This record gives sequence, structure tokens and C-alpha cells, in this order.
Amino acid sequence: MRPDTHARTILPIPDRVPTGLVTYDAKDPETAFPPIEPLLPPEGAPNVLVVLLDDVGFGAPSTFGGPCRTPTADRLAAGGLRFNRFHTTALCAPTRQALLTGRNHHSVGMGSITETATSAPGNSSLRPNTMAPLAKTLRLNGYATAQFGKCHEVPVWQTSPVGPFDAWPTGGGGFETFYGFIGGENNQWDPALYEGTTPVEPPATPEEGYHLTEDLADRATAWMRMQRALTPDRPFFVYFAPGATHAPHHVDAAWIDRYAGQFDDGWDVQRERTFARQVELGVVPPDAELTPRHEEIPAWDAMPEDLKPVLARQMETYAGFLEHTDAQVGRLVDTLEELGELDRTIVYYILGDNGASAEGTVNGAFNEMANFNGMAALETPEFLRSRMAELGSPSSYNHYAVGWAWAMDTPYQWTKQVASHWGGTRNGTVVHWPAGIAEPGGLRSQFTHVVDIAPTILEAAGLPEPVSVDGVQQAPIEGTSMLYAFGEATAPERHDLQYFEMFGNRGIYHRGWSAVTKHRTPWVMVGGTLPPFDEDVWELYDGRSDFSQAHDLAAERPDLLARLQRLWLIEAVRHRVLPLDDRTSERLDPAAAGRPTLVRGDTQLFYPGMGRLSENSVVSIKNRSFAVTAEVDVPAGGARGVLIAQGGRFGGWAAYCADGRLAFVYNVLGLREFVVTAGSPAPEGLHQLRVELAYDGGGPGRGGDVTLYVDGAPVGAGRVEATQPLVFSADETTDVGRDTGTPVGSGYTTATSRFTGRIHWVQLDVGPLDADHVVSAEERMRVAMARQ
Repeated sequence: MRPDTHARTILPIPDRVPTGLVTYDAKDPETAFPPIEPLLPPEGAPNVLVVLLDDVGFGAPSTFGGPCRTPTADRLAAGGLRFNRFHTTALCAPTRQALLTGRNHHSVGMGSITETATSAPGNSSLRPNTMAPLAKTLRLNGYATAQFGKCHEVPVWQTSPVGPFDAWPTGGGGFETFYGFIGGENNQWDPALYEGTTPVEPPATPEEGYHLTEDLADRATAWMRMQRALTPDRPFFVYFAPGATHAPHHVDAAWIDRYAGQFDDGWDVQRERTFARQVELGVVPPDAELTPRHEEIPAWDAMPEDLKPVLARQMETYAGFLEHTDAQVGRLVDTLEELGELDRTIVYYILGDNGASAEGTVNGAFNEMANFNGMAALETPEFLRSRMAELGSPSSYNHYAVGWAWAMDTPYQWTKQVASHWGGTRNGTVVHWPAGIAEPGGLRSQFTHVVDIAPTILEAAGLPEPVSVDGVQQAPIEGTSMLYAFGEATAPERHDLQYFEMFGNRGIYHRGWSAVTKHRTPWVMVGGTLPPFDEDVWELYDGRSDFSQAHDLAAERPDLLARLQRLWLIEAVRHRVLPLDDRTSERLDPAAAGRPTLVRGDTQLFYPGMGRLSENSVVSIKNRSFAVTAEVDVPAGGARGVLIAQGGRFGGWAAYCADGRLAFVYNVLGLREFVVTAGSPAPEGLHQLRVELAYDGGGPGRGGDVTLYVDGAPVGAGRVEATQPLVFSADETTDVGRDTGTPVGSGYTTATSRFTGRIHWVQLDVGPLDADHVVSAEERMRVAMARQ
């Protein structure tokens, strides 16, 4: 083995100019230079595949005793190791940034999701340049790098098509290839996708059999084959992070039907069944206890009898979704085996970036956006029953009930977002690496955390932690390599101190003990009363004998509890957790949160061809009056198609033309559609088409009167009885001249949405409405200049 002469602690590795004789003529026999050699990691560095599923609780996959069949995870565990004390941060974006950097989530500015970022350093969503991501370190050491799936680490004011792209995977993230989506979730049937930083459309439609997770697996397997064919000496790092199994729970009915009738007994019984299997498998100790149900979570027997079939179908849908996702991961593993690379690849299969999601309300949701807007009451039991057959289909945007999330976190208390308890942070994880694992099929119970993955990979690859990247001195990696545990089940754990915090839910682990306090309930997103932080009640658990946090010892050991509370505070200061911030919906407002916003003022100009604009890239029209004016050339025979559309099938609005007539549609959560159409067609030629909505006022989510104008003259009027107060969509965007993704209204389709005339510009105004009902050239110039 040749010695590695590269100075790998400084990245990029400094170039070395050859020394020695320089001849005048290249034909001179004395002319000699060392051959150019591609940069490679140290000899023997393995390939790396990290698979991170979304919103999977510890008690969901069969690999850890759950009811959802995960044969790929089972297969990898049989040839590798199960880790039953692996931890995440309790929320998606924080876990992902921690994984990708090896630093704690507040240290890298991701104390919450990007949509609720504030100006506080620990919650800014801005990764410091002193904490370079793992992918960049590997790439600068010669690895080929690719990411497929979800990227929820981009600050919201940087998610537009014009960037900046520093936080995107192929920008500053260190990945040479990216195919996936930006944001927290996506429609599995009709996603908004990017290739690198370029928006692209899905290669097929749901009717043609398209599904996002399958598409991601297609792209990942094709990339691995190409990489091995062209650069076989170069190891790769693949990060596969599907949107599954985050809501919406989208999967073909054939997968759902595999679980027909299996959840009819409800979540209380399901927890007992799962716990029995966990004990049988040995993934929980024989002396572990099943924690009781909290009173905030309804008992199955307390649910209405006529709603229970819907609730059971929700869980059948989720189980089918998880099994389908595991099957796609299996395609990646099969590809590695076909290429002869499986034995030389470290595979991390992390079954969830947090605990199971309890964001679907106690009844579940047909459209989860209802709860995010504080409008869950619209989805009555009668409504849910009427849409039961559509769960998982393209017409749904569904989520399961809180009780199922609790059951999927068996045997622990609580769920996603509750960083205090293991139900929110403990995720079953499988590691497969025949070259580095001595006990195939083994179990490892050392305390580990998502920040440990980066240092593990670096140690396995023989790479040092960089001290400088791009000329910036690096802060130390905060994780601890897990490699020591690969070879010895009884090795003393090395990661023995870890803080947790999310929305005020907080905890500390130290040498077997955990002190925790739950501050807020995940499914109460709007309203509710939170106690002062100092009034939160802390609990104390001895993890050496109490695997599931079943016995609170706070009253028996107040001295130890006080010491751990103080230790939490020390860690909180050290990792920029303070100030604690339990606000949720309030932090959606950039001004209140103190983060930048891409748009300012009360007016925004759009031009033809603009599209795929995230909700944070458009001035908000919510809970206020607004006007949309488009200057267009109407063709002979009349115009058809979209002038501007925001959102999609599950909530949004659009101004468009149908049969030559100006029209406006406002879609409330996919539940109610209000349409106003002009009484006569717009004439041929250059005209201003305008929609005004005069908001009723008196609170959020109210309705308004709609008036349509052509060149300032009214041509139609109608009424919108309700609006969405907080958010239209997590994945749909704003488009000019067409409607990508799902259509906002039933008056057109995505295929027929392209405007048939010529759009010169579209202007969006909020606040008091213009009495002239037109936009003058001077006004448009003022708006344009205000953006300079």
C-alpha cells in the first residue's frame, strides 16, 4: 500500500507543483514529469450509502417489531447490526443538518424547520461556514457524491429559482449530483422537482404509474451504475432521503390492501402486539415496560364507532406506504449487489428522522393543510368517511391520527416534535458493512446519535477531520464515531452526553440517566396555552434499568435531577439553544421572526416564464384585500389558460381565462372551490385583466367580495366565503402563464393551463384597492424601481 502524501486536513487539498529539471524542448530525453493522477481517498476507503426515511417511529418497521413489513431492513440487519439506542433531534430539518455536518442542530443554526427560522443564531437556518458538510469533505477527498430526495436545509428566502444556492445540495452542500425536492414534504404523485438547481417536471403522470419514491430509486440506481462503469476506482457517497413516509401518505391501493383488516383492533391493541414482538426479537430488553397512554391521546375505545373504519384505513395506508418505500430501498441494495459493491459499502439505513408524526389531529386528516391552518374542524367525521376510499390516492393529501403515531413509537412515550422523550428521538437504525462488522445479525445498544454518522464515515474512510475548508478554520465535529461498536457489542459507550430541544420540549442524557420535560403538544399547532418554561415539570429516568422511560424517579432523586437540569443548561448555552422559543405559527411571519424575506412591500411584479416560486417568494395575500392585474395580448378567438396561479389542488388561488372569459378561483383546502367568471369574453388585442378581492376583515380566514375587470371596467362579480389564513401548501408553487403541479381549480388541467395569448406582465397588489382598477405605466415603473 502506497503512503498517502496528501495534506487532507486542509481542503481543498493544496496543489503541489512538481520540482526538478525543467527542459526547454519537450522532446528532450531529460523531460520528465510525474503522471497526473486523479484525487482519490486513502486506499480501501469504502463506498457509503446513507438512507434516511421520514417520520418513521421506532415501533413501525418489522425490523424493530413493528407491523409494517420492511424486508430490506430485515435483510440488511441479518447481515449487519441493529442499533436500538440511536437518536435523532425530533424534527426533520434539524436531524438532516445534524447528520450532514456531524454537529448538533442548534450549532448549525437548525433549531427548528427552515420555515420557522428566526434571527437567533441557533434557529437561523444558516449553517456556519465553520461547519462544512460531510459530503463536501468527502468530495474534496476524491469521493463521488450524490443526493436523491428531500432537502429541507435551504433557508426559505433562498429557495427561489434565483438562489443564492449556497445551501443547496449542489451549491455549498458538497454533492455533485442532486435530484429531488426542496422543502419539508412533497406530493408523491405530482412533485415539484429539481435537478441540481434547475426545476424539472416529473417524467410521467400518476395515470402513467408515476410515484416519487420509485422515481428517486430509478435515478439513484442509474447513477450508481454509471459511476461504477466510468470511475470504478473512485468510491461514492450516496445520500438517499425520500419524502416517504412523511405525509401525505401516498401509495397505490394494491400496497394498502396488503394490510386490510390488520388494524381494526385499534392503536391500544397494536401497541401491545408490537411490544410483544419487540421483546421476542430482542430489540428491547426482556425487562423493558410498555409505557401507558397519556390522557391527551384518546383511547381507541373512545373513538366514534362510525369513524373507526376510516382510522383503520389510515393506518393501512401508512403501512403500505412504508413497505413500498422499503421496497425502493431494496432496489438500491440489489444494485449494489449486482455491481459487486455491497460488501465494500457502508450502508446506514435510518428508519426515521424523528418519531412518528402526530401532526394529523386526533381524527387524522384527508388534507393535512387543514390542521396547519387551524381549520381541522372542517374535516368532520362525516367528511372523512365520505373520502375514505381515496386515502393514499392523488386526490388526497392525507395523514393518520395521533393514536397511530403513538402506536408507531412503541414502547415509548410521545411522538415527533417531543424531543424530551424517546418517542420523539429514538429511531431504529441498521448498519450493514461486511468488511467492518464482525457479528452479522448482532444488536448494539450503545447510546448513539445522528451527529455520530459523519465521524464514523470519516474514520472508516481513513480521512481526518478537516481543520480548514475553503480557507475557513473549522469548528470541531461534535459527534462521536460509532466504529468502535461495530466490532464489540459490550464496548462501553463513548457518546455519553447529549442534549435535546425542540419547541421548548427538552431533555438531557448523561451516562445512562435522562432528565426530560415536555412543554408543548405537537398536534396543537394553532391556539392553546403554554406554561412558562420555568413551570415545566421535569422527569427523571434511569436508562440503565428502564429502557422505555416508564418510571419517573424525580421525586426520589431530586439532587440528581437538579444536577442534570443544570447540565442541560450548560449544554444549551454551549450549543446556542438559548433563547428558548416555543412559538410556532407566529414564526411563519418573517418580520416577527427576524429573518430575511425575498419580497418586500405591498406590490410584486411578475413576468412571463416565471414559475416554481415557493410561498416565501411571493408577497402574502392572506387575510387581506388584494388585486391581480395582467397586461396581455388576447388572441383572435379568445384567450384560455392561467395568468397566475398559487398553490394547487389542496389549497390556492388562480386568475385564468376560460372560453375567452376572465375567471378567478379560490380553493380552500381542496374542500371548497369558489369560482367567479366574467359575463363576457375579453376582446382581442392588448388589455389589462384584473381580479380584486375585497377582504371582509374581522379576523383570519374570512371571505371577501370578488370583482373582475377588463381595462378598469367591471365584467363580473362574485363571492369567496372563506380563505386560508396561514399557508396554502408545503410543496406547490406560484407560476405565471401556466400552473405546474396540481391545478388549483377544476376549470382547467395542468396540461391545458398554458396561456394561449401573450402575457406582458402580472402585478400583485395587497392592501387598499386602487379606485381606478388599472395599473398605469408610471405605477409599474415605480414598482420596478423599488426592487432595485
